[in-house]
Amino acid sequence: MADLSSISALLIEAHPNMRTQLRNMLAEVGIQKIQMAVSAGAAVRKLREMSFDLILCEYHIGDGQDGQHLLEDLRHNHIIPLRTLFIMVTGERQYEKVVSAAELAPNDYLLKPFAADALFTRISRAVVKRAAFLPIYKLIEADDTPAAIAACIEAEATHPQYQIDFMRLRAELHVAAGEADEAEALYTQVLELRAVPWARLGLAKALYMKQRFAQAEELLTELVEENEHFIDAYDWLARTREAAGELEQARDVLLQARAVSPHRLSRLRRLGGIALDMGDATTAESVLAEVVRKGKYSDFRDPEDHVWLVQAQIGTGNLEAAAATLRDLDKSMGSTEGGRMCTALSSAMLHTQVGDADKARAAIEVALGESRRLGKVSLGLKQELARACFDNGLEDAGKDVVLDIMRTAENPRAVDKTQQMLKSRGHAELAQSLQKQVHDEVRSLVATGAEKAKAGDFDGAVEEMLNAVNKMPNNTHVLFNAALALLRHIENCGWNEKFSAQARSLIERVRRLDPANARLPALIDLHRKLQVKFGIGGVHV
Repeated sequence: MADLSSISALLIEAHPNMRTQLRNMLAEVGIQKIQMAVSAGAAVRKLREMSFDLILCEYHIGDGQDGQHLLEDLRHNHIIPLRTLFIMVTGERQYEKVVSAAELAPNDYLLKPFAADALFTRISRAVVKRAAFLPIYKLIEADDTPAAIAACIEAEATHPQYQIDFMRLRAELHVAAGEADEAEALYTQVLELRAVPWARLGLAKALYMKQRFAQAEELLTELVEENEHFIDAYDWLARTREAAGELEQARDVLLQARAVSPHRLSRLRRLGGIALDMGDATTAESVLAEVVRKGKYSDFRDPEDHVWLVQAQIGTGNLEAAAATLRDLDKSMGSTEGGRMCTALSSAMLHTQVGDADKARAAIEVALGESRRLGKVSLGLKQELARACFDNGLEDAGKDVVLDIMRTAENPRAVDKTQQMLKSRGHAELAQSLQKQVHDEVRSLVATGAEKAKAGDFDGAVEEMLNAVNKMPNNTHVLFNAALALLRHIENCGWNEKFSAQARSLIERVRRLDPANARLPALIDLHRKLQVKFGIGGVHV
């Protein structure tokens, strides 16, 4: 019999009788280090403080939450490490719905009722399987994606019983690294072995990355038609339609998903955001009011939710409700990190709407100060701050915010949206001028780095280009040339493991942002040739 005495467990169960019963079963199978949580919020707070080997979670945990939502929150917010096992306890009626539709699945399911020996078998099996994956998890947590992919390939041979699982993890790593071709090939291979929904969803992701939106949409549409509970397929279908510029269709897909799964805050936020973008203030107000209400007691509460609800309420002309939302924001989160900026920006929006220019400008000045203090501000808040500046005669400050957006935006759509905002306010020439300024900055930064390398100052070239990356962290031209500067340094000055890792990371970022970049293969080939030249083994790109 396996020894589970070293396992630490968190038991999440709302009902006292079932909690006691499960605790006794855990003790019976040898697990003594047990802590308990009666709600999702209590579990999150406990997991922020310490880690556990095992989470045993009831599917229905109350407060509009379920175990699947909790698992997704814990994984997406990096609250639990990959090595933490998550086993779901569910009834027969819920099992089919849950297990067939989860992209991010638990390690195992336990169908009620069950005995202690069944619990022991499932936990033991999960612990043994985890041992096979632990070396890969360590590489992932060390941010060494290429090595993790290579380790998956090796593990498929040494642990053939988990072949499909390793292939799935490998494909997900390719997606995370922006390697769309590799991901597509691997998901296709999995589908030839076994027709599993998650592989079809993964294939759709790869097609999305390659901007083959029509093919991705066709595949995702089939998935949601076959299984109305496949919520992740709805989300990706909405994302695909949004990327194709089909905002109305994206909104409708998310409305369908909301009807099936009404409690997921991230999905409701996306729905509210799309509704705002397409000018559907009525839908936005309804959905975002729900987000604020549901998030009130959530550990993932975000003050930005109030900003967008205020915007939606202004859009429907419900100014009294907007004022009440602003008061709630100020009272509940006005003194928190980020809350001060959100309060000031919401106040500026409301004062602008009622025509109080002095109060609006004063609030904008506070918001600008907070944005500079915070450093990292979401794209949406930056865009709204720029809009507020131009609507209240603070054009110089607005230009600075727009330049920041153009320098740091992750995709061209964000820049296009900002330019459209300027054009709609009669600043078409300014939009073009600011865009040209950013292009000139990029050319200047790259040229300076290239000149230093040409003069033999390879240290200076690397320093120059890494500074450029800090200024423009999502500009693919800057990222590409920074990686090239690092590789030229290695080529001329000798092997440098740190520079190799930095170059690899920059290459992966370019692939994520621009999978179709035609210059990437040559850069990857240069990295490989340098590895061969310096006799480096076990390094992969």
